This record gives sequence, C-alpha cells and structure tokens, in this order.
Amino acid sequence: MAFLQVVKLAFALLALTTPSWAVGVAPGQIKNFVTFGDSYTDSSYYPTADGGYAWPTWAAMYGDLNLYGFARSGATCSNLLTYRPFPPIMGWQLPAYLNETRNGTLELNPDETIYTIWIGTNDLGVNALLTGSDAPDTSIVQVRQCTVDVLKILYESGARNFIMQNILPLDLTILYSNYSYPNRYWDLERNTTGWNVYMKELVRAGNEITSLMLEALVPALPGAHIASFDSYGLFTDMYNNPQNYFNGTAPYNVTGCINSCVHTMNSTAAPTCTVANGTDADSFLWYDELHPSQQSDRIVAREMTAVMMGEDNQWTTWLS
Repeated sequence: MAFLQVVKLAFALLALTTPSWAVGVAPGQIKNFVTFGDSYTDSSYYPTADGGYAWPTWAAMYGDLNLYGFARSGATCSNLLTYRPFPPIMGWQLPAYLNETRNGTLELNPDETIYTIWIGTNDLGVNALLTGSDAPDTSIVQVRQCTVDVLKILYESGARNFIMQNILPLDLTILYSNYSYPNRYWDLERNTTGWNVYMKELVRAGNEITSLMLEALVPALPGAHIASFDSYGLFTDMYNNPQNYFNGTAPYNVTGCINSCVHTMNSTAAPTCTVANGTDADSFLWYDELHPSQQSDRIVAREMTAVMMGEDNQWTTWLS
C-alpha cells in the first residue's frame, strides 16, 4: 500500500509539472486566420512592400486557409503613442474587425480561427521612438503593452487562438545598419552607428518585455491558446546562414537589397537606384532598405503555416 501511495504521489506531482495536452492548436483545427500589423503583413494590395505577395497570401495558399487581412502598411500599434498618418491597429484595424463581426459581415468560428499580430517596426523606427515621437513620454514599455492589449481585446470579443510575432532584428536592415546610406526612408544626416546600437537595444528590450507580459497574461485568459513566434530568431538565422534559406542565381546577399536607392543629402538630385531582377532576387534577405524580400516572406509563411496547422515548429513556443 505504501508503494502505491508513493506512485500516486509521483503521478500527481508529474501532472502539476507537465504542460497540458490542450496547449496549442490541433492538426487540422484551424481553417481561418486574421492578421493585424504593418507593411510586413499587409496583404491588401499587390505588389506589396516586399515587391510581391505578403507572407499571409503565401500562408493562405500553403495551408489552404481563409485569410482575413486587416494589417495596413505604415501602421503602429496606436497613433496615440507613436503617431503616423496610417491606419494603426488600435485606431483602425481592430475597430474595423470588431465592426464587421458585430454587424454580421464577418462570421468566424472561434475554434477554427487564429489571429496573428506582428507590429513594432514603425513604433520603434524613424519618426517614432528612435528619433522622437509626437508623444515624447512614450516608451518601449507602452508600445509593447499596446501590442499585448490588442490580444486581450480580441480575447474579450471571443477570439481564442493567437500567434504573437516578435520584432525582427531591425538593426540588420539597411536602414538601421551601421553601414547605411541616405535612402527613401531617411535621407538626412544621422549617426549610423548610434542608430544601429540604439535600434538593437530597442528590439531586444521590446521583445523581452512582450515575452514577460504575455507570460503574465496567460493565467487571466482561460481557454486561450497563445503562441509566441520568434521572428527575431528566424531572421537572425537567415542572416547568419543564408545558404539554408535562399536559392537565387546571384550570390547570397544579406547586407544589400533587391531594390536599392541611394539618395544625396541636401540635394534634389534623383537617387541612384539598382534592382536585382529575375531569379537573382531569391538570393536576398531584404527587398529594400527596410522590408524583407519575397523569398524571406515565403519562409515566414512556411513557418507560420506550420504553426497554424498544429505542427511542431522550432521558432514557436506555445504559452497556453
């Protein structure tokens, strides 16, 4: 009897320390996905900011999923924190989604639908945290709290399945690199090394803050399935190991871009632009000085599709 009691105690302790079998989504469960974010995710036009199709368009094809895209180029999480004249998640994208669900235009089964949130590039960048926003008291903590609040509002509206994509390593983009040049996004004087260091710290701090906030939020959202997708890790690996990801006819290129335009400071002269054409483009990590390439977006789509299909994925951690 004593032996049986020990076994029962051992199994009871194991149950307390072992993750629930209900963590994540089941294979074949998800039929629809709804996206919120900026130009990295905006699938509402073509060609998109990567020169082709945004990753959600590829994911919808790869997984035979129904896509409902609310992400819009230029967006921040909230224009009250980092103002830009584009549709933010809080002020436009989320209200547009909620309006469609409330008036019956959009009817989605919560069990069969997953919501993706990928925002932060514009919050952290030029004319925002990096150079100073219109709300000078805004901090990285507030803009990342805004991102988590998006998930909370969606949950309160009935959503139950989520993927939070963290911020990719913006310091590796041409715009924020230490070897940057005057370009279409910023053609004024700047300290490229200073920008590179500051952006690196903003991204790392923002991702860690988001991770801690999500972990703290999970117990307050019963029945939710929340995945943390490591965009930072994926793009860092693509940067360090391009041979594993790119298959173009040009040499691998992670420090240049497909569509490069070098501007001249304090001048009205036309920029000097170069474009990689055809299959050469599939050798590049970046499309232009800020945006991922079409090949990079196909890779994001491949990995995100695996998550939505309930498959194991090395870049994803299910928190609930």
